[in-house]
Amino acid sequence: MEQQQPVFESNKKELNRGSYIYLYKMKKNNLFHSPTLESVLMVEKTIRKYSQEYGKYQLWKKLPKKMMYQTYLTILDYLLHSGKIRIDRRDGIIYWTYNPERIKDLKARGLIVR
Repeated sequence: MEQQQPVFESNKKELNRGSYIYLYKMKKNNLFHSPTLESVLMVEKTIRKYSQEYGKYQLWKKLPKKMMYQTYLTILDYLLHSGKIRIDRRDGIIYWTYNPERIKDLKARGLIVR
């Protein structure tokens, strides 16, 4: 009796591995949802307007233009790591924390070294 190969084994030749790896790397590096400067500025403005009022999903719904949720999360990640926002661990509320005038004032007083 002849042993049959599984279906996925017979389709290996059809898969263009170069394209698959390229798409995987793009997805892994988040290039599918890379935001534009306009969208980053729009999210920043919305967060400043609704600071301390909403969580991630509710704030996404408040954006003036529609945007993919994955792109929005990429922008939030950038803002979080750049120190412009904080996200409350308990409630998930987003706070706008970036204030360049206040930072200049604190540096002038010698309260901030860095």
